[in-house]
Amino acid sequence: MAADIFPRKKPANSSSTTVQQYHQQNLSNNNLIPAPNWQGLYPTIRERYIYCDEIDLAADTVLATLYAAKKYIVPHLARACVNFLETSLSAKNACVLLSQSCLFEEPDLTQRCWEVIDAQAELALKSEGFCDIDFQTLESILRRETLNAKEIVVFEAALNWAEVECQRQDLALSIENKRKVLGKALYLIRIPTMALDDFANGAAQSGVLTLNETNDIFLWYTAAKKPELQFVSKARKGLVPQRCHRFQSCAYRSNQWRYRGRCDSIQFAVDKRVFIAGFGLYGSSCGSAEYSAKIELKRQGVVLGQNLSKYFSDGSSNTFPVWFEYPVQIEPDTFYTASVILDGNELSYFGQEGMTEVQCGKVTVQFQCSSDSTNGTGVQGGQIPELIFYA
Repeated sequence: MAADIFPRKKPANSSSTTVQQYHQQNLSNNNLIPAPNWQGLYPTIRERYIYCDEIDLAADTVLATLYAAKKYIVPHLARACVNFLETSLSAKNACVLLSQSCLFEEPDLTQRCWEVIDAQAELALKSEGFCDIDFQTLESILRRETLNAKEIVVFEAALNWAEVECQRQDLALSIENKRKVLGKALYLIRIPTMALDDFANGAAQSGVLTLNETNDIFLWYTAAKKPELQFVSKARKGLVPQRCHRFQSCAYRSNQWRYRGRCDSIQFAVDKRVFIAGFGLYGSSCGSAEYSAKIELKRQGVVLGQNLSKYFSDGSSNTFPVWFEYPVQIEPDTFYTASVILDGNELSYFGQEGMTEVQCGKVTVQFQCSSDSTNGTGVQGGQIPELIFYA
């Protein structure tokens, strides 16, 4: 659990506003984890940092160390803690860290948390750590305009949070109590923007909505004269994907490009954290055709994401998007390997005049050849013309 990776600590008494808020939140959530020996921890931190200039951080003590650094006004140690948390940030712990970053008044860390939550919203909402957040953080996430998630996922995550909150408050696990702990936050879920099937088979049968609410939402979907709803009926904007195109031209020739189950691959690195959502791929140069594509993303041989899907090309030289199930977090200054195995009978377009470096908005992408490529793709030409990402 994310709460185990970054456990909540009960701080010692202090007059600091941040410390008081931290203390009050943990008490109100009734979700305290036994704290370490704070009186022993503070001298250890001070002695190792002040006298030895050592910063020894670990996932299970970094929040405690950050608390101590702020209590004793050691800004360099606090910065080191924040840097550690930023590098450890992922969809699994982003919601928990968002809550803590607000309490510790660390706006840079808060912004990094939002970047992860927005881009990998469905993973973040499905994480166990999401259920550990406080009510104020829950409201801020449900209110978020740029969440990149289906609304049914948002709804199910809110119900999961409500179930855990009932346990924290020693309430019976009933539909009524789930609705009670959610309070007005329920109306931040944009239920009318769900696909009709998601609403009919999910939210409408959850029992959380009243009969009048369920009836009004069904009418909102189908009636010409739509009823007024307490729920927000405007879909979230989400995030707009960016496309990094690495070729300056494309072409096709007889007997080129064929696939036959071979791998086309390229390595890339970025200078800022991004989230790869998929690849843009070429299609048939001989008219419309369907392709089966297995896409994969690796770092140092470890598979971070893969997907098998089909796409239809219309015979043009356009690229066609193929998506991962969830966006994959990419760290800066490290090379990753993008691969695709295509299966199709038709010859396809291929890229030419490839660039080793591409500026895409505020992100710089570098490319180099991959030893995994067994079908001819490299920096100068071949396949995988586009990386599709959120930044």
